[in-house]
Amino acid sequence: MAQDEPRFHVPAPHVRPGDTPDFSHLDLQAAGEAPRPDPSVAGMETRDLALGLIGVLDHNHQAVGDWDPKLKPDVLREGLRHMMLTRTYDDRMLKLQRQGKMSFYMKSTGEEAVAVAGAMALDKGDMVFPSYRQQGILFARGRDIVDMMCHCISNSRDNLKGRQLPVHYTWAEGNFFSISGNLATQFPQAVGYAMACQYKGDKQIAASWIGEGSTAEGDFHGALVLASTYKAPVILNVVNNQWAISTFQGIAAGQSPSFALKGLGYGLASLRVDGNDFLAVYAATQWAAERARAGHGATVIETFTYRADAHSTSDDPSGYRPKGENEIWPLGDPIARLKNHLIGLGEWDEARHTALEKEQNELVIASYKEAESYGTLHDGPLSPVNSIFEDVYAEQDWRLRRQRQDLGV
Repeated sequence: MAQDEPRFHVPAPHVRPGDTPDFSHLDLQAAGEAPRPDPSVAGMETRDLALGLIGVLDHNHQAVGDWDPKLKPDVLREGLRHMMLTRTYDDRMLKLQRQGKMSFYMKSTGEEAVAVAGAMALDKGDMVFPSYRQQGILFARGRDIVDMMCHCISNSRDNLKGRQLPVHYTWAEGNFFSISGNLATQFPQAVGYAMACQYKGDKQIAASWIGEGSTAEGDFHGALVLASTYKAPVILNVVNNQWAISTFQGIAAGQSPSFALKGLGYGLASLRVDGNDFLAVYAATQWAAERARAGHGATVIETFTYRADAHSTSDDPSGYRPKGENEIWPLGDPIARLKNHLIGLGEWDEARHTALEKEQNELVIASYKEAESYGTLHDGPLSPVNSIFEDVYAEQDWRLRRQRQDLGV
């Protein structure tokens, strides 16, 4: 092949393992610069917001610009508590997995604001269709920690009866739809649910989250077609944490300068948001929810963040990205940023922060001890064998009855 002939193109990340971490290629809009249009704006008029970056907290930890949701200190402290508890829970669960007490785990380190702020900006009656890094939604909606742990160790109190991987939660009472290990399925489900709410005249809306790598799935595009055609009252969040397992975000992005811009291809309002800024995520979700409830249609939100830890306990990120990359992520840490904002307001301090960390750590430890009282992964008790025949059909057909008889259950 001649040197000047075109060759098969495969996108490559800016740095590889062994290189010095570098984010100098990112051109990020400063906090406070993005304008906030009326939620009734035509979707195609949000192009600049899809290419820019909605931010509220500046480098001095002050809230600036039109997108400042002007939340009361109590709401900010609640958000900080939920994010801190999410991280404490994640850290403890990872240790337990490494000790062989559960089979698998996925942390959300660095992405806590995506789930917590998004959940707090919605009504608790709104239906959420999450992915497997949104455990913060459960904390924000008041899910019992013991129940979450029982699911992860598949014991007798597991509300999923051992049928799902750990962290693939579901909670019907909290309007939290079952997490699927099959990528992007929740997007068309969320759109369909939102269309049903619209058809019935309800003010309830739906929201869903997928990773940026999942935008390469057909379900992503099918969902956006339906959402655009029927003006579904739904919020479609793309969590761009830079890495889809070992594949960097450029593989799924293709030639698009942002994932939010993909929404404009379907005429949908599209926003790119600083995913490590609690106030920005809250404000963008609040805007999209107001738009949906008023009948103006769906919004695609790209939350620009960074997966600070491994994809899962089965992953070693040192094989595909430089060590220490998370430490120089230019948008910082969501917990530290909200903490410093509250301190700047005179509504928080280091002593209270340390005390809350200690309190939450003790809560998580005590919760796991209680969870094990309902059974352990290795010794049980587990859900009874006959439960594998339940919850599928209202009336079991002859094949299932025969199988159950053969098992003697």
